[in-house]
Amino acid sequence: MARPKSVPSYRKHRSGQARVTINGRDYYLGPHGTKASKQEYDRIVAEYLASGRSTTFGATADQITMASVMNAYRIYAKQYYGLGPSSEWHRIKLAYKHLKAIYASHIASNFGPTEFKAVRQRMIDTGGSRTFINHQMKRLLRMMKWAASEEMIPASVYETLRLVPNLKRNRTEARETEPVQPIDLATVERTLKHLPPVVADMVRVQLLLGCRPAEVCKLTPAMIDRSGDVWVARLDEHKTAHHERDRNLYIGPRAQEILTPYLLRGEYEHLFRPCDAVRQRREKASAERVTPLSCGNRSGKRSGGLKSERSRKRPSESYDTASYRRAIHYACDKAFLPPESLEGEELRKWRSEHRWSPNRLRHTMGTEVRNKFGLEHAQIYLGHSNANITQIYAERDKEKALEVARKIG
Repeated sequence: MARPKSVPSYRKHRSGQARVTINGRDYYLGPHGTKASKQEYDRIVAEYLASGRSTTFGATADQITMASVMNAYRIYAKQYYGLGPSSEWHRIKLAYKHLKAIYASHIASNFGPTEFKAVRQRMIDTGGSRTFINHQMKRLLRMMKWAASEEMIPASVYETLRLVPNLKRNRTEARETEPVQPIDLATVERTLKHLPPVVADMVRVQLLLGCRPAEVCKLTPAMIDRSGDVWVARLDEHKTAHHERDRNLYIGPRAQEILTPYLLRGEYEHLFRPCDAVRQRREKASAERVTPLSCGNRSGKRSGGLKSERSRKRPSESYDTASYRRAIHYACDKAFLPPESLEGEELRKWRSEHRWSPNRLRHTMGTEVRNKFGLEHAQIYLGHSNANITQIYAERDKEKALEVARKIG
């Protein structure tokens, strides 16, 4: 059991006054031992604990710098968002980079629109896209809102920063990015041939369910209700869980057929695991091995003359979005071989253009469902709370409209 954190103690000063020390500051409470001094002690300690034991508690406005605000918000965000691979916490740390570089020692209460725009301009100058920069500036704005709620800065600072408009398309020098497009099924099939069987099944299941990459990575047998003809996977942790919304994945016959072999394991073990992919790869290598087992490298051992030394990094028990994406990119490199003449930056650009990421599978299914069943069906199947979000998945429909216009328009 974790030991509870101590609270600042009620002490007697040599003057006869009661006092409590917080963050190096003494608070005098009145004559020691009196009821009034103990009530004052309770009030101050309660406010300190309510601040999350903030290191800026008791500091005046002219003592709190942007570095202090960032550090206090970092502690809060770490607890609030968690440290998962897709946590908002990692994006907040990235947003800090430019703010910290030029305004760490700046007094937070003096941080205004001019300073806010200077941070944004630095992001533009370093090549950030317009949409990315807008998202990062919103994160910094949320930090200032939180700081105002903690009385670290005047509320007027946050209200003034809110007046700074977002960067608008074609009204800024920040670069634009193309929207995420659905992935062509022929490209998926070509890639599947070079994926480990486990990852290939992940791709097929994600495509059929129209779910997010993180959702297919988290699936366990315990999540799946198999009582009906359509199975239902209920996700407790998902992108919109903090809005108190339910997220269900509906698993039809084709996806059920793929998932059935993976259900023969512990209720809380992940269905798709890197350790299984590694085991399958080693079994395939052993079956194709020509060298006698008494010679050469043994399965599970490191090469390079390190006798009997096991691999230092053991395969994980679950995929995350990063390892899932890397597996697909590696298969793309095998499926789409570049011209031999390419090298350096040209080779990297060619490979980037011929790689696809798993979030595009969701766009593919979203477009297909919307096309066959309509917007409302797609909204429910994909788990969108707003129909406007589902409209994003209609890129192929636009292409069909263009084709009609070319022929009869």
